[in-house]
Amino acid sequence: MMALARKRGVFLCRQMLEVTSQPTKGTKLRNMSIWPSRKRKITAAGYALLAIPATTFFLGCWQVKRRAWKLDLISEIEKNMILEPEALPDDLLKIENMEYRKVHIQGYFDHSREFYIQPRSLIKHGGHLPSGGLYTDPSGIGVNVVTPFHLTDRNASILVNRGWVPKTKIDARTRAEGQIEGEIHFVGVVRLTEQRPAFMQKNNSRSNFMFYRDIDAMAHQLGTSPVFVDADYDSSVPGGPIGGQTRLQLRNEHWSYIITWYTLAIATSYMWYRKVLLKLPLL
Repeated sequence: MMALARKRGVFLCRQMLEVTSQPTKGTKLRNMSIWPSRKRKITAAGYALLAIPATTFFLGCWQVKRRAWKLDLISEIEKNMILEPEALPDDLLKIENMEYRKVHIQGYFDHSREFYIQPRSLIKHGGHLPSGGLYTDPSGIGVNVVTPFHLTDRNASILVNRGWVPKTKIDARTRAEGQIEGEIHFVGVVRLTEQRPAFMQKNNSRSNFMFYRDIDAMAHQLGTSPVFVDADYDSSVPGGPIGGQTRLQLRNEHWSYIITWYTLAIATSYMWYRKVLLKLPLL
């Protein structure tokens, strides 16, 4: 009897060991966890792929900074445009710190050496045009006329964007009425050199037609100081260019860029995690 009891005890112990050694539901769930095993190693290719979400995240942060810069620039432009006009500084080099500031200009034009910036669309002033203006092209595409202007309060000449004319009036002989002679006074808006837009062809240094505002190149060709002002709308005369062609509406699409780059950062981070850490197919 003692031997039989001993055998039954051994049998029951074996049964209990077998039961406890089997994985429970919790164990299976832990083994099937989405968290990667510590034994898995990331290869060099995996680290290289990590550059994609890292780059898109960096670009999103960069666009946040760009948006803040653009908002500050717009605020500064709006502030400068409502200030009262002031005289040109004695040192014309200080003009670099005065973009979008209004200045008083007095002197006379040299119409024999016009430059043209093309193509340019007409910027209407308050939704209307000056009487006797040159707006005849329904497409509104033409050029801005840039003319050397000699200052009478000093021995210097600057560049003045007189305004817009249609393509049919580029030749100065077709708008002789608007070629102002003698000494005049007007208000202009200081402008700086314009960076060449993407995919825009380069200016031809031997031509008097330009595609973007390169002040140094124009000043060198015309022998003027590298100072450029947009004549205001009130400077417009019948038969002459339409002034007030200062474009103030700056593109501010940085919110859409921020959303795009951060969304790509999240998506590519998940794809990297799934592919590199979990070793699962992307789809």
